[in-house]
Amino acid sequence: MQPKILKYILDIQSVIQEIEVVKAKANNNFHAFQADIILQRAIERDLEIIGEAIRNIIEIDPTIQITSAKNIIGLRNIIAHAYDSIEPEMIWGIIQNHIPLLSDQIKTIKDS
Repeated sequence: MQPKILKYILDIQSVIQEIEVVKAKANNNFHAFQADIILQRAIERDLEIIGEAIRNIIEIDPTIQITSAKNIIGLRNIIAHAYDSIEPEMIWGIIQNHIPLLSDQIKTIKDS
């Protein structure tokens, strides 16, 4: 694996750990998350980093398959450029349902 790709994979893994910390700070409770704008902004930033890292990985090696890569990159663009359309419910759903799947997939890519 190219060193630059490994760096992006490690970045994604680090950010996923940060997301888990934020979930814990909200006691894994949507209403606590929704009530705390700082936690919401932290997650939005983490999702931006994930989207940018995935974009860079695919740019370097288009053969690397990451499920929903286009959607993840698109989310990054929405957060960066259409921030006023972001709803806490959407972000919460992503971190609850999609981030665990991405975490498993990134680990598999790293270990291969």
